[in-house]
Amino acid sequence: MSTATAERVPLFSSLALRNYRLFWTGGFISNIGTWMARVAQDWLVLTILTNNSAIALGIVTGLQFLPTALLSPWAGSLADRFDKRKLLMLTQAGLGITGTVLAVLVIGGWVTLWQVYLLAFLQGVAAAFDTPARQAIAPEMVPEKLIGNAVGLNSTSFHSARLIGPAVAGLTIAVWGVGPALAINALSFIATLAALFWMNPAELKPSPRGPSSGGVREGLRYVRRRPDILLVLFLIFMLGTFGLNFQLTNALMATSVFHVGPTEFGYMGSVMAIGSLSASLIAAGRTEVPMRLIVGALAVFSAILVVMSVAPSFLLYLGLLLLAGFSALTVMTAANTSVQLSVEPVMRGRVMALYMAIFLGGTPIGSPLLGWIGDVWGPRWTIAIGGIACGLSATVAVVYLLRRRGWSWPWRRASLDMAYVALPDAVR
Repeated sequence: MSTATAERVPLFSSLALRNYRLFWTGGFISNIGTWMARVAQDWLVLTILTNNSAIALGIVTGLQFLPTALLSPWAGSLADRFDKRKLLMLTQAGLGITGTVLAVLVIGGWVTLWQVYLLAFLQGVAAAFDTPARQAIAPEMVPEKLIGNAVGLNSTSFHSARLIGPAVAGLTIAVWGVGPALAINALSFIATLAALFWMNPAELKPSPRGPSSGGVREGLRYVRRRPDILLVLFLIFMLGTFGLNFQLTNALMATSVFHVGPTEFGYMGSVMAIGSLSASLIAAGRTEVPMRLIVGALAVFSAILVVMSVAPSFLLYLGLLLLAGFSALTVMTAANTSVQLSVEPVMRGRVMALYMAIFLGGTPIGSPLLGWIGDVWGPRWTIAIGGIACGLSATVAVVYLLRRRGWSWPWRRASLDMAYVALPDAVR
């Protein structure tokens, strides 16, 4: 899938470059605040603004990701046409402002559910423009041979912060309340803005600028001609829509099944981050991504979710979260790297915008649906259905790959054909 060799590079190679080091450090600090805000927001909705309403939490989560589904293709076109560093300054400032408003409303005692809905949507708008620019700027800071390393280290930053943020948020909420946890997030955006300001633009290697018109359509046409990318997009859509709803499922399991407090809820995110961090460190040294790695890791993740759905104790659930984090992050980094390495530089912003739109765009569908399932059938079903859906998508991918290699059942080809037709037309 990639033209890169199988040679591995030193783990922290990209950090030797000043621009990337600043970018990574600022992102790490900001990500800690972001994970604190996610825990605090979930706790706010479930325990203060509602009586453990899974539907309300699902709506909040869906609204955060809805703008990504709607705006990312245009955001990617902007990322290809304009200076990504300056664009990130604007989006990070927007995220900092919305985070500050929410913190002030909570600390002042004025917050209502509709305000959380509105601010979640506005944060999603800023994130929709932030994500493709953030994804596409990494290759401008490092040489081509280090793109996979930079993608892996970006994941390391995100999930290292995920290891710290939820635990700190849980302790902060338990001692001082939700407001201070949200305030720390608002302040954390200063680190990213400072890092972007201190970067040396002369050391960046900008990708060729995209066209001033037709950018979105060209990005769609480009992806449609690439069945390898389409298959990856299908898999990460299923993963993002049904599998990666831990912001919702962990909160429901904590409050409605295991009946633990905010400290233990914070531990859930941190334990999962240990597995995610381990996978991202491995990914940082990888320069080649075979499709079997993506499909195999997704199959393992699916099986872990099914087992998690019947976990009888909080401690066992925590242990399974570690494994879920490792397998899920393996899928995400492998998929991201495979697309980054295989796409033409001039198309990278638009393709990565489509990637993130599809990856996160299913969340506005999946989160409210799983929230309804949680209210009607119970929290455990929200996890089980996610595992079943991801398992089916991995099966479809295996059938598709075998079909492309000319393989068929030795005794009954009809069974293969039935699975094959489940693929979207564009992928087949």
